[in-house]
Amino acid sequence: MPLIHIGRRCRRLATSCAWTVPVYLLAAPGLAAQTGATDEADAAALRSPVPVPIPRLAGEIDVDGVVDEPAWEAIEPLPMFMWAPTHGGEMTERTEVRIAHDDEYLYLSGRMYDSNPDGIRANTYLRDAFSGDDLLSFVIDSYNDYETGAWLGTTPAGVRQDRSLSNDGDFTGDVMPFNVDWNAHWQVVTSRNDEGWFAEYRVPFSSLGFQAQGDEVTMGIIVYRFIARKNERHVFPFIGREWGQGGFLKPSQGQRMTLRGVRPATPAYVTPYVLGGLSRTPVLREPSDAASFWGTERDQLAEPGVDLKYSPSSNLAIDLTVNTDFAQVEADDQQVNLTRFSLFFPEKRQFFQERSSTFDFGTGGFTDRVFFSRRIGLERGELVRIYGGARLVGRIAGLDFGVLNMQTAPAAGRSGENMGVMRLKQQVLNPYSFVGGILTTRYGSNGLNNVAYGLDSQLRLFGDEYLTVTWAQTQDEVVRERNVLDASLVRARWERRTDRGVSYNLFYRRVGPDYLPRLGFQLRNDFTLFGGEFAHTWLRGADATLNGITLALVGENYQRNVDLTLESRSIRPEVRLEFKSTAMITAYANSQIEDIRRPFRAAGVSIEPGEHRFTEAGIDWSLPRSTIFRGDIRTTAGSFYDGRRVGLIFNPTWTVSRFLEVVGGYEVNRLEFPDRGEATTTHLGRLRLNFAFNTHISFSAFAQYNNLDERTSVNARFRYHFREGTDLWIVYNEGFNFERDRGFDPRLPWSAGRNIMIKYSHTFIW
Repeated sequence: MPLIHIGRRCRRLATSCAWTVPVYLLAAPGLAAQTGATDEADAAALRSPVPVPIPRLAGEIDVDGVVDEPAWEAIEPLPMFMWAPTHGGEMTERTEVRIAHDDEYLYLSGRMYDSNPDGIRANTYLRDAFSGDDLLSFVIDSYNDYETGAWLGTTPAGVRQDRSLSNDGDFTGDVMPFNVDWNAHWQVVTSRNDEGWFAEYRVPFSSLGFQAQGDEVTMGIIVYRFIARKNERHVFPFIGREWGQGGFLKPSQGQRMTLRGVRPATPAYVTPYVLGGLSRTPVLREPSDAASFWGTERDQLAEPGVDLKYSPSSNLAIDLTVNTDFAQVEADDQQVNLTRFSLFFPEKRQFFQERSSTFDFGTGGFTDRVFFSRRIGLERGELVRIYGGARLVGRIAGLDFGVLNMQTAPAAGRSGENMGVMRLKQQVLNPYSFVGGILTTRYGSNGLNNVAYGLDSQLRLFGDEYLTVTWAQTQDEVVRERNVLDASLVRARWERRTDRGVSYNLFYRRVGPDYLPRLGFQLRNDFTLFGGEFAHTWLRGADATLNGITLALVGENYQRNVDLTLESRSIRPEVRLEFKSTAMITAYANSQIEDIRRPFRAAGVSIEPGEHRFTEAGIDWSLPRSTIFRGDIRTTAGSFYDGRRVGLIFNPTWTVSRFLEVVGGYEVNRLEFPDRGEATTTHLGRLRLNFAFNTHISFSAFAQYNNLDERTSVNARFRYHFREGTDLWIVYNEGFNFERDRGFDPRLPWSAGRNIMIKYSHTFIW
């Protein structure tokens, strides 16, 4: 058995297979393969400090999932390492992954050998679903920016998973780093036999985009295999534990690899669609000579539209849309609001997913931002017709840029509006730092205009230390700004990003009373915030059940700008237990002060003005995601303003078979205010049935009930996916009034409204 030297150490290869190191990897200084246990001190030696070449295919590849062509045999597999359950341990199954390219495509193949092929899990046919399946996936940092990337994965059933990654997969930023609604044009085919399962990918460079330096292209690559029944994870390249259990999702941790002679095609994707539908809406009729009654308005809809996508070069993408429609988008998850602030709902519409991270300009937390795409085409939860629009995104010499402009139609006393955003981000100092700017405009045909603009920077100064500084300003026709400061937002944050040892996040933010980004989202105004989080994480050893233990303390202090009096304060100590099974338990206590000057209603109960001090404790428990039954449970109990509260959230998921997945959700809150003799209980229930008959035909039914509205809503969607870009959708929506006697005469109708839509789209490629 040959020996591979890693630094000053010599380690024997695993006996499961006679691994050899790819010649093109050995040519890179410092990169070596090993599959036995790995000392973390050797991690630096297991990665090449310089990019390594991706070989060009020497023959034809038939993408059939068999991986038997001579062209694959001519390429040595990548050196894989165990990520979990024992970081750097010895892999129990053999994984052979190869990567190659030609002029137009990136090719990846995987041979996932398994000593127990009957134990291979392929639990679902649902696209983008993770249901405890075995998995082979890749993270491709195609722009080599160490921040963004594409996650492309598949299961033994050939189910595709694609997500876009941003902010280096880091949750310490201002926006969610994963976009599960993003889809791209690419191909994967799988097969199975008594040796394991196999996959072949073909990814057009036109779907990835890249920045060439002369004849050379550099990308970051991460490979990830998951063996569900063992909770065993293999990765390439070796990634240190300090990046946490999601380290394999960080584009910055990819092995830099080079391609030469890439000549991607520049196809134009033209997707016309036709939409037809019927709707019924109850309308109260009040004739002068008879008792009022509920009638029905019926509407018919039949109209076309078209989307066009074209990439004139490898680093530029243009999208045009006419008569934009989102009939097939799943309904939002309802929420219970126990605060005095607005609720935040994530974007789900496909058009706004393309390189959406380019337009991110966060100003604090996961909600506040200068640009929020749901402001376009939605008003108070109701659809607003979009005539059309255009988007341009790209990257030139480290400069990311994006321009978006959309035009909405006037309706129901609302003027038509033109909405635009321009975003720039320039990489500076190192691959982890940038400076940037943004401009948003919202012009109404009635003359009511709003403009927001700002500058931001994120600088990795040294080690894991990051400094973020942001400034934003708004101008609005309605608001008479008293001075520049009152219509602005400024913030600064210093953080240490690591999942090992000490980490912290210190932040300051000031938002003026006249700051109003009408094309963005701002949870609260007119405050100055000081806060921080300190944490210490202990990583456990190979024989431990736990992967890590974290003790943390989080504090926030909001003051009113006008007099610097206290508005809100919270102090939250917590302990987090992270298991190697991916289960997690978090226990916390939260002490809070709220100084209320205006009454508001929470779950139908009035919260009166005054200073309220209350404390609650809770436990959050997330089950392992690698099982067919998974989910999370959250409990809380304690005082609540001048009363008390007990709450429970339970979100289970059960993969019954590869054809059916049941997703439930139940939230209950009991609020009691003994001193004023008031009490209420909120109930919010969800049930989602996802049927997938194969990778092309699926049906989902989503029902929600909220006792505060006394209404149940149903959203059902049938999809026939012919191929990428060509789909038939049949969508049904209806609301039901469960409590029809609510003081109305006549009482409410059983149906609160119904619509049925049929949409067919077909993509032509030139």
